[in-house]
Amino acid sequence: MTDNRGRATTEDEPGYGIGAVARRLGVPAPTLRTWNLRYGIGPSRRTSGGHRRYDADDLRRLEEMNRLIRSGVPAADAAREVLSGRAVPPIPVTGLGGPRLAPRPRPRPQIPTPAMMTRAAVALDGRAVSEWIGAALDRHGIVWTWERLVLPVFASICGRQAETGAGVEVEHLFSDRVMAALTRLAEPPADPVNERPVLLACAAEEQHCLPVYALAAALAVDHRVATRVLGARTPYAALGGAMRRLGPAVVFVWSQRPETGDPAPLAALPALRPPSRVIVGGGGWWDGLPAQVSRVASFSEALTLIDSFLR
Repeated sequence: MTDNRGRATTEDEPGYGIGAVARRLGVPAPTLRTWNLRYGIGPSRRTSGGHRRYDADDLRRLEEMNRLIRSGVPAADAAREVLSGRAVPPIPVTGLGGPRLAPRPRPRPQIPTPAMMTRAAVALDGRAVSEWIGAALDRHGIVWTWERLVLPVFASICGRQAETGAGVEVEHLFSDRVMAALTRLAEPPADPVNERPVLLACAAEEQHCLPVYALAAALAVDHRVATRVLGARTPYAALGGAMRRLGPAVVFVWSQRPETGDPAPLAALPALRPPSRVIVGGGGWWDGLPAQVSRVASFSEALTLIDSFLR
């Protein structure tokens, strides 16, 4: 039995439901529904019970749509390309055993704009977010990616949350993908320039730890500085204990929210010999920092000051 396009519709080829297609492509089901409603790229057949199903041709179109979008093509343009039938076929290759089809080389991911990255995060497209962050890090480095891409996207996501009261899942997915990329880069270099490490931590009860990992990654990759990262919500007693064990050259403490920015506990950090230089960053800190504590106002300023303390 065939449909009006001459394709089999027997139980031998039952087609695919939207959940199976979403898992296969790594694209959320709501995004697939949007592509169908906006661009007409969706399931082209129905079961005997009236359910919409994707067939093999539909899958090929969706795979090409997904590939084009991941390479930086706007969704509307990608849809027009797919529907026009101009999608590039696999490259024929000859060799031992005669002609065969080789996969088309994967295009180098385009560096997204913050708006493109925000749309991917809102669609919960973790794969696209990861690929784009990786491409930006490879091409432009950590400081550029953090200041020109990650921070604007966070500002957009938080703005949406303030307007709608929703979107925590978007923030969490984006944070997770950024954290995964930065953690890999924050490993201590093989030949660090410093004998005493730089110790990085968040203030007690401060949960926003991505800036600490971004700083550790930039120190490792761009400055060959060995660090130790204690991460979010580090009690000051634990920070002091780590200082006594490691004897760090520099201690950096991050506070993003005013609720975590009380400077008084900084004065009680242990006085070591040789001394550790203490730096704080983030907008949460109150006035009245101890005299021996330096404050930085930007990512670049933090890198510069830490580097100067290590010389």
